[in-house]
Amino acid sequence: MAAGAGQDAARAPPALPWTVRIQLFGLMATVGATTRRDGTVNRFVFNLLDRRRARTGPASDVGVGAPHGLWARLFSPSGAAGAPLPVLVYFHGGAFALLSAASAPYDAMCRRFCRELGAVVVSVNYRLAPEHRCPAAYDDGVDVLRYLASTGLPGIDVPVDFSRCFLAGDSAGGNIAHHVARRWTASTTSSESPPPSNPIRLAGIILVQPYFGGEERTDAELRLDGKAPVVTMRGSDWAWRGFLPEGADRNHSAAHVTDENAGLADGFPPAMVVIGGLDPLQDWQRRYADVLRRKGKAVRVVEYPEAIHTFFFFPVLPDSGRLVTEMKAFMDENSASEPAAA
Repeated sequence: MAAGAGQDAARAPPALPWTVRIQLFGLMATVGATTRRDGTVNRFVFNLLDRRRARTGPASDVGVGAPHGLWARLFSPSGAAGAPLPVLVYFHGGAFALLSAASAPYDAMCRRFCRELGAVVVSVNYRLAPEHRCPAAYDDGVDVLRYLASTGLPGIDVPVDFSRCFLAGDSAGGNIAHHVARRWTASTTSSESPPPSNPIRLAGIILVQPYFGGEERTDAELRLDGKAPVVTMRGSDWAWRGFLPEGADRNHSAAHVTDENAGLADGFPPAMVVIGGLDPLQDWQRRYADVLRRKGKAVRVVEYPEAIHTFFFFPVLPDSGRLVTEMKAFMDENSASEPAAA
């Protein structure tokens, strides 16, 4: 689709069902009531308001073993048999500072991914900013991969294929997925690289409206600020201040991934980048895809001209269903030709 898709639609408020508007109002009210101007979060109040779901049905929680209490929620299809299943390691969004793998919207979404993608889903409960700034979330993502490489998936009674391991995430989670993939594939001598006996092959990364940025204000940020729901420049500035290292600006490499000088290893996996026409972050996402292409990396851009940031939360929106279909196609296209059971 054209880069300017959705610009005309952005001049008017997005046409959303009333049920979605109510949920968005509740989400933004919760954020407004629990985030402080100094960049901190009232965790007590947020945890009271954040609806969480117990690990029932196909879900189970596993401790990764790191000293800071890192854990992940695992989802496996019930009654799955036959060929080993791919693994989807998922990083939730929330401006690097909010929500968890147990938050109801993410639990529901990962259950849907498990069911409709035919994959085992590992939803990572990484440490949150500002208590844990960059690179804590990236460290946690690498720790989860190292755990999977050495331990596998305890308690999962279906065969899995770690040569078809995909990293995915939305918003801040998309940013994390990129940096974890970059670290994991960076060097065979790095302490963050795969262990010698590693069975994991990163077959692809799926970045849904990833949270990238910089000191520059892009056209989409200026044009959509205050008009599109969820993301505002003020809110983004708050998120980056809390996440980036003390004293860093938004041109730090964690945010400004469109820097042409940033290196990517030969093993950096194919990427799928999902962009919404009513998302103020869309220009950064397109630049990211362009940088990947110029570096010779495979990239597939999927655009939804009328999609707001976090559209995937709402199954009533047609683009939410289309996203799952696109994810399935991307995973099928980038699966190993010779699966190896683990």
